[in-house]
Amino acid sequence: MNIRLAGPEDFVQLGELMRQLNPGDPPFDEKNLEVFDQITANPHFILLVAEKAGNLIASAYLNVIPNLSRGGRPYAVAENLVVDLKHRKQGVGRAMMEKLIEIAWEVDCYKLMLLTGRKNKGVHAFYQKLGFSGDAKQAYILRAGDSPPGHD
Repeated sequence: MNIRLAGPEDFVQLGELMRQLNPGDPPFDEKNLEVFDQITANPHFILLVAEKAGNLIASAYLNVIPNLSRGGRPYAVAENLVVDLKHRKQGVGRAMMEKLIEIAWEVDCYKLMLLTGRKNKGVHAFYQKLGFSGDAKQAYILRAGDSPPGHD
């Protein structure tokens, strides 16, 4: 298995992986290609893929965010870890997350955060084994289309 930065040649297979992460999403189109190009062109956005025998088997995304506090040290947010169904429970996800952690520390991030909407206790145990704490902070999410209280 080879973990590397995503390149233009990965776009189609990446779309297939993303459908495994969010099966209800529409297939990749020109808008996704535009976003993909923006991500791969920005040094603060790190899109990793894992390949085996020429096929993508996983991807993960790291956002490195400049920060005015903590002595100007950035922080990072990990997103969209997905491992192909045929390659799960083989250490691929762990290797991807370990690479994201390594990169976050290399660029001097003072913390790495992630959110998961998965309720599966195994998913939570996976992140805890990597050193993430589910008790450090409270997350709040407002999604587009949600109405804040008093704005009905």
